Amino acid sequence: MARTTIAEEFVGQLADLGVDHLYGITGDSLNAIADAMRRGGRVRWIHTRHEEAAAFAAAAEAHLTERLAVCAGSCGPGNLHLINGLFDAHRSRVPVLALAAQIPTSEIGSGYFQETHPQELFRECSAYAELVSDTTQFSRVFERALRTAVGESDVAVVVLPGDLAWEAAPEASDTPPVVGAPGAPVPPSEALDRAAAVLNGAKRVTILAGAGCAHARPELLRVAAQLRAPIVHTIRGKEFVEYDNPFDVGMTGLLGFRSGYAAMGAADVLLMLGTDFPYRQFYPDRATVVQVDRRADQIGRRTTVAVPLVGDVARTLQALQPKLAPKTDGTHLEGALANYAKARADLDDLARGEAGTTPIHPQYVARVLDSLAAPDALFACDVGTPTVWAARYLRMNGPRRLVGSFVHGSMANALPQAIGAQVAFPDRQVVAMAGDGGLAMLLGELLTLRQHRLPVKIVVFNNGALGFVELEMKSAGLLEFATDLDNPDFAEVARAAGLFGVRAVRPEEVGPAVTAALAHPGPALVDVVVNRLELAMPPSLTWGEASGFALFLAKAILNGKGNEVVDLASSNWLH
Repeated sequence: MARTTIAEEFVGQLADLGVDHLYGITGDSLNAIADAMRRGGRVRWIHTRHEEAAAFAAAAEAHLTERLAVCAGSCGPGNLHLINGLFDAHRSRVPVLALAAQIPTSEIGSGYFQETHPQELFRECSAYAELVSDTTQFSRVFERALRTAVGESDVAVVVLPGDLAWEAAPEASDTPPVVGAPGAPVPPSEALDRAAAVLNGAKRVTILAGAGCAHARPELLRVAAQLRAPIVHTIRGKEFVEYDNPFDVGMTGLLGFRSGYAAMGAADVLLMLGTDFPYRQFYPDRATVVQVDRRADQIGRRTTVAVPLVGDVARTLQALQPKLAPKTDGTHLEGALANYAKARADLDDLARGEAGTTPIHPQYVARVLDSLAAPDALFACDVGTPTVWAARYLRMNGPRRLVGSFVHGSMANALPQAIGAQVAFPDRQVVAMAGDGGLAMLLGELLTLRQHRLPVKIVVFNNGALGFVELEMKSAGLLEFATDLDNPDFAEVARAAGLFGVRAVRPEEVGPAVTAALAHPGPALVDVVVNRLELAMPPSLTWGEASGFALFLAKAILNGKGNEVVDLASSNWLH
């Protein structure tokens, strides 16, 4: 189709770049774009039921494919709904282009119906956001947005008034196609020498590996072997670092367990690789820190860094390795591995599912799901306790992938991220580990699964509460308040929406329910009623947190909630 309008140029250039679908909800300010897509036939419209879901879906696709993903919202409220998902994409640094339609150009500034100023509103959740105010400006704005999204692996927003989209397109640019950014430079030799001197002089080196190790696995394992260093991984590093790794000792932080915390605490040198791990209380107090990151602004944000190395993790480790003296004393590594084996055994013991016992332990649900899911399954997990169970019980193996709102920390991310994963990989098994609160927040996206026949499998951890919020209240010594969820039978809701739905209330029902859902050729939901009082304890409690729990127990008794104390005493958290 010959491109004559700005809308046709927009859609055509996306198609030329290999983009074959766009997530969003149309509206009159997007009519030109929708019509160009209809007539062109090269880019599909993935109609979500909420624009927030569209942005989350695009972000998940961009994360999994490392390619540009696109979402759109109509003027005013339509594109405002994109903001939360775009914040997640921006903070996770994935390439997403958002089209924010605008009211007619002649009405901007008049207080017109649905008027907002998206170029200002989106500024904080993007690397580039600009209004096209004239047809001659379109090519430059669109080109720069594409280059920012792809080249910087970030969010770019094009604000396009609906009337301009119908106008004749300017002459096509002669600028070469968008390409990815080159790898970050290797740190200078003198900086590598300083890092090598620190690492060679250390007795106990521990590595903290994050998402920046995605393409540095061989280099990471070689350096760990040279340094006889245990590797602690972050949640975003889990899918790249954890599997088939003889040096892995688990996670630290709020989602982790004690072996990772102990390995970092025992180190005299901490080597941070591609991570901006945010929780300062989990960093070692006295270790010297060497940090490698592509982004200079992330170095030293969380802890004092003695040797900053700005560079790509793989290329930096390649350059650093010849400067490292192999260590012969494996005491630190062996102790960390022994701690990990014990912590892993304890976690596995918590994932019990004896027949007839209720309520169901959520750890058991995660363990069953892990054992039954495909070797190349794509998982998305809601924030809160589903992320804890995913971090502790899903086994990565290379082909398996895991997405979540790990930096932005938004509720309701799992289902829309699963939509993006399934659209991008129609032949892969996609599983959403949803909390009952998260699922309910964007429940309408069940209809997106139905409409597009997306065979996403949803496992709902239904504890009737905002579980992680309750945990935070208890650790602060507060009685839980405003966290109750009066839920329906989500399996019945799923069946009413045209999905396969099954409910499990006893442990012996979990395996058959998950098996049936995974085998179903279309979208399916498993509603599992799990223990509300299961406490996902961090690997180390501060005195304030420990005293907070004690205060909570005292308040519970004084307020006539002694049954909760009894239930807690018999729950997994004391074992």
